[in-house]
Amino acid sequence: MGIHRLNHAVLYVSDLARSVAFYSDVLGFRPVAMTPDGFRGATFLQAPDSTNDHDLGLFEIGAGAGRSTAGRSTVGLYHLAWEVDTLDELAATAERLVAAGALVGTSDHGTTKSLYGKDPDGLEFEVVWLIPADLLDDTALAARTQIGRLDLDAERQRYGGQTRGGVGISVPA
Repeated sequence: MGIHRLNHAVLYVSDLARSVAFYSDVLGFRPVAMTPDGFRGATFLQAPDSTNDHDLGLFEIGAGAGRSTAGRSTVGLYHLAWEVDTLDELAATAERLVAAGALVGTSDHGTTKSLYGKDPDGLEFEVVWLIPADLLDDTALAARTQIGRLDLDAERQRYGGQTRGGVGISVPA
């Protein structure tokens, strides 16, 4: 039996309340009551429309914690990626990331359309929309080997803002 999806991620953060507010306000996660009795300094969050009992665990290690140096001077996790259903949702997420000062980049990877953000501790994440299998064409498949500039308005015109992404790829057809 093989692994078939990521169930949750756990992050160390410097300020739990600040991180919970960020993931809730900007990405729509909601706290779930599953922290063990007597355990302080942790919150578990569930993504909108998720069927997991939680998708993100946040563990506070305090304000004196140093920033992650993963990828610069140490090994470590580069980023997590979360998928949205529609390009309209991706655009709305981009607006919230900009308003929070957290959007650090966008990319068109051919078959995926991506936003990159950083949380208050500088931990990077990706929010992505995947072209559904029935709309994949040679142009999109060939572009997977490049990183292009994301033009969300053009992608919404091409695929439709409400077209459900990932169908036949990450979501069963």
